[in-house]
Amino acid sequence: MSFSTLSLSEFLDALASAEPTPGGGTASAVAGAMGTALLVMVAGLPKTRTNTADARAALDAVRAELVPLRSSLEVCADRDAEAFNAVMAAYRLPKATDEEKAARKTAIARAMHGATEVPLQTLRLASRALDLGETVARHGNPSAASDAGVAASLLHAACEGAAANVRVNLGSWSEEGFRTQAGAETDDLAARATASLARVRAALASE
Repeated sequence: MSFSTLSLSEFLDALASAEPTPGGGTASAVAGAMGTALLVMVAGLPKTRTNTADARAALDAVRAELVPLRSSLEVCADRDAEAFNAVMAAYRLPKATDEEKAARKTAIARAMHGATEVPLQTLRLASRALDLGETVARHGNPSAASDAGVAASLLHAACEGAAANVRVNLGSWSEEGFRTQAGAETDDLAARATASLARVRAALASE
């Protein structure tokens, strides 16, 4: 299932259902895509804060980077559900013999790696979009300041949600190297996202 093909009502029904997917990871990616889309809109408005060539160039540059970020976050929404389904399938594998147990263990590890990497990628993408949001806040049309503010809040929520999913999945990891590396990256990106949110809000308040 591609969540981008669902109506808003259908997607919300899917989130509200008792099915394991979509869940928080997908919701985080969708929130990130929504926030990014709002930034794309504000950056593309004809009027800027100062109506100077420099402001227009700055907004055009960030808009060009934000457009593919939105698409990538949409992909993460689907991939998150797929990754969780793969984990569930791996845990359902037979374990009656030593060979089956070994194959199941390998499959679970592979699936858990995917289930950890997808929200980590969501975090990377949403954090980058939030970084770019500062430029949109500084140079965008003041009439759309609330849109930029909503965008930043959605992107921060996406970062927080994705980080939470990574940390939960890392709790099941026995491989110290990957757990340490992914955990450190998650903490760094989450902290950067919080700092970026503060900068966006400060830029909007400076109008």
